[in-house]
Amino acid sequence: MSASSTRPSYAAVLRMPHATRTFTAALVGRLSYGMVSLAVLLAVSRATGSYAVAGVIMALFGAASVFLSPLRAALVDRHGPRRALLPMAALYAGLLGVLAAATWRPGAPAAVLGTAAVAAGACTPPLGPTMRAVWGELVTDRRLLQRAYSLDGVAEELLFVSGPLLMGVVVQFAPPAAGVAISALLVAIGTLAFVTSPVVRSVAVQASRVRARMRMRIERGLVQPVVVAAGVGLSLGAVDLLVLAFAEERGHGDDTVAWIFAALSAGSAAGGLLYGAVEWRAGARVRLPALTAGLGLSLAVAGLSPSLATLTGAVVCAGFFVAPALTTAYLVADESAAPGARVQAGAWVNTAVNAGISTGAAAAGLLVGRLPVEAGFALAGGAALLAAAAVGVGTRYPRARPQEQEQEQEQEQEAGSVEQAR
Repeated sequence: MSASSTRPSYAAVLRMPHATRTFTAALVGRLSYGMVSLAVLLAVSRATGSYAVAGVIMALFGAASVFLSPLRAALVDRHGPRRALLPMAALYAGLLGVLAAATWRPGAPAAVLGTAAVAAGACTPPLGPTMRAVWGELVTDRRLLQRAYSLDGVAEELLFVSGPLLMGVVVQFAPPAAGVAISALLVAIGTLAFVTSPVVRSVAVQASRVRARMRMRIERGLVQPVVVAAGVGLSLGAVDLLVLAFAEERGHGDDTVAWIFAALSAGSAAGGLLYGAVEWRAGARVRLPALTAGLGLSLAVAGLSPSLATLTGAVVCAGFFVAPALTTAYLVADESAAPGARVQAGAWVNTAVNAGISTGAAAAGLLVGRLPVEAGFALAGGAALLAAAAVGVGTRYPRARPQEQEQEQEQEQEAGSVEQAR
């Protein structure tokens, strides 16, 4: 792809050849992920009559999806999006269809539901990491790429807000299993439209030619974004339960809590859009710990709020740092990746976020009730601050991108050959 000389803006991102079509297709498929968790949880609990069974099956589904993500991403890097994503989407949609059929009426065996859910989770197509890799191929201007990643992150945030809302509409007219079926349909349609885009078909398959030396460089370069993603995930995973406990202590209902969650998402979306529009002088590796520290400090202060209104404002401030921190983590991962390993790099960051969220939620569940809520918020913020401190050590010595290093080596070799010829 040629570099863009267009003035960096969100409109310029979408004016890139085939960008709007490709991005829209990816979002349709990713909307499935926004609603499938609630859909599976409701469908399984309705079919088995047990919230405990539904929780276990949902945890297994999520674990299979999250922890196998780098492996599925490696298949995309090795075989290309079309050859890898289509079989994954077909299996994922088909298994969700089986789960929908099994949960349509009560009485399905838990073992059958658990097997279908785990198998479906293991086949989840990595549409998010692949879309970010496509952005990297489509946009070679680093300033424009920042806007592309910010736009992608904000859109994903909105998908995970609108997914449960869509599921809420579905259950007004149909059983929860219908939501599982709709999730299957969305990922099938979205993936098919995505892989048939001309820009996706042209993504090079280069992973098989990446040397062992290059893979070591990628692993070292990914440490910073993965640590930050895990820290942000830990903080966010704990916040939901902490907000609920804060509201209950002051006699507020679940409807009020929902507005605070929405405020966090709104703050993240606003922060992501603003972040992408700014021309930053500091490098991405310098911004990464600063943004993560901002999130940690905001959450620590949020626990000192005297009222729910003050907490809402503090949560919005914390949200301002969420999308920018994750956007920067994806940028740093992309800079660290060899040309044929971009999907894997993004998948590792994505896995770290989701694993952090699950761990943070579990830790908050153990601590809430044993510690004051203020201490819980301090610990949640401390997770992000610890991650910021850990990655801040590496900002003194920024590394060149592996592909840039190889180009420099090739130029040196060519210069040496010319000198010998003389």
